[in-house]
Order: sequence, then structure tokens, then C-alpha cells
Amino acid sequence: MMANIRSIWYYSIFFPVVDIISSIALGLLVWYGAYQILDERTSLGVMISFILYINLLFRPIRMLADKFNTLQMGMVAGERVFKLLDNNDMMENNGRKSAENMRGDLEFDKVSFAYDELNFVLKEVSFKVEAGQTLAIVGATGAGKSSIINILSRFYEIQQGAIYLDGINTREYELSSLRSKIGLVLQDVFLFSGSVMDNITLRNTNISREQVKHAAALCGIEEWIEKLPGGYDYKVMERGATLSVGQRQLISFVRALVFDPKILILDEATSSIDTESEMLIQNAIEKLIEGRTSIIIAHRLSTIQHANKILVLDKGKVIEMGTHDELLALNGHYRNLYELQFKKKEAFMI
Repeated sequence: MMANIRSIWYYSIFFPVVDIISSIALGLLVWYGAYQILDERTSLGVMISFILYINLLFRPIRMLADKFNTLQMGMVAGERVFKLLDNNDMMENNGRKSAENMRGDLEFDKVSFAYDELNFVLKEVSFKVEAGQTLAIVGATGAGKSSIINILSRFYEIQQGAIYLDGINTREYELSSLRSKIGLVLQDVFLFSGSVMDNITLRNTNISREQVKHAAALCGIEEWIEKLPGGYDYKVMERGATLSVGQRQLISFVRALVFDPKILILDEATSSIDTESEMLIQNAIEKLIEGRTSIIIAHRLSTIQHANKILVLDKGKVIEMGTHDELLALNGHYRNLYELQFKKKEAFMI
């Protein structure tokens, strides 16, 4: 940030100074050249030639400013790359327990978490979810919803409290074993350059084509995939450029289902879908969460009304918790959010 500000500052000084010097030089040349012409010591053509020479002289000097600005941006980008390459931070993997037979009972016990060790984004968050139940998390942007996902998957360590899976602290699980039992579907789905099959299996040789077809059938999209040119061998461009947002999301659902996670996390998975795919995706979600501990983060409150428990976050704190009907009866924050969305929907329909 500071390097960019310095670059703009130097750029804003260099250009005006060069232009002022160029204008002074041109003015002096015209004054001296006119004097020489009147004294018949030179010709008008020579003076015009020198005016052109001055422009040729100052043009590369102006270009230096552009090159300097480009160099500054390159240095800043290079610094970020080298900082990432030099980063030796590793998540401690001292756990020895296997998550192979995990049921999916989840508990947060007074969990507090900060990315910078100072500003806590989660403050004494506590809740329980029994195996097979669905927990929905709602709240404003920055309330800490995505942070819950990050610490559950142990992408970051918590500062206070504990997280339990089947009554066992997540730090006691072997890291790769723990993460293999957590399925994550994000709002922004990343698809690699390759076939639909490769994007679903992530080239895991232990997953057969029959398993992928079965998962696609459960999600109700097997017919759609088979209609693609080449079916499961259809080549997807980088980031799924040849597919719609809804189609990319559907592929991510099949990907999550085929790995058979015990805990499924849907982070705004339905916030940017097209109308045509909405029914397919809702059906896919129902199949995905069936028999699994599920955590759904959503702004559309209509998609989480049937959740077993709804958690309302505000500035990192749990301010309300209960079922949809219980929270409406409280006449609190959740009811305000629900009525606000309902009124917006009515206004749109009118």
C-alpha cells in the first residue's frame, strides 16, 4: 500500500517537473531563435528543427516515469511472491487419532479467535450440533461466519476455547485425516482445466466412474452432464469459463458428495446462482445434507428455514440461537433480517 502511494507521489512530481523544464526550454529556444532569425544568423527551418529536437529529447525522459512506475509495481508484486515463498508457517500436526469412524457430533466451547492475535473476530462462541443435524449461520458481512469454517477445518489455530468432534478435541486428530472428513462447497467454485470427471474426482484414482455417476444421479444432474459434448469427458476451461455459475456449483456438489464427508459446509453456495439451476441446486443440497452434519452459511433466509438450529452472529458474538420459528418469536435480530428480506421480495414482485 505504502509503496503504491510512494509510486504515485513520485509519478505526480516527475511529470510536471519534466513538462515545466520542456516548456522553459522551448520558450528559450523560440526567444533565442527569433533573435537569430531577425539578425539573419539562422533560418526559420533551423529553428523549427531544434523545436522538434527538443521534443525528441524530452519524450524518452517522460517515458522513464512510466517505466519507473511499472518497475515499482513489479517490485511490490515480487515482494509479495517472495514473502509467500519464504513463509514457513505450518499448522502443527501433533494429533494421532484417525477420523475414519467419525460420526459428526460437533461442539464449540467458548471459542475465541483472532487472525492477528489482537482483534478477535470470534468471541466466546459456543454451540452444539448432533450428528446428522443441520446448523445454519446468519449474520452481516464481517460477523465471523467464514472464520468458523476456517478454524473448524484447522486452517488457523484458535486462541481460546476448544472445538470437539465426537467429544475429541480437533487438535488430537491427524490433520489430513480430519480434513478428509470435512466437505467444503464455496460460493466461488474453482474448476481446473480438464474434464468434468477430473474436476469431480480431483484425479483421485480410488474414486471410480460408477461412483461419480451415482453421486451425480443423487444430485439429479446426471442427465445434464451426459448432455454435454463428451459427457463426463467434456473439457472444462480454467475456472469453468465454458459453464454457467449454476453449472459450476452443481459440479462442486457432486465433488463434495463423491468424497462422502461426515461434515459438510456450504458457504454461500446458493447466493449467485441463476434461476434455471436453482431448483436443481436445492435438490442437490437436500441430497448432500441427508445423514450428514451440515453447516450452511446463507444470506437467503428462505433456504435455511428447515435447519435444526440457526445461529445468529453479530460482531463475532452469538446473539441468538434456535429454530426458525423460535427466532421469529423472539422478535430480535433474526426477525428483523427476515422481515427485511421479505419486504424486499414483495417490493420486487410488485
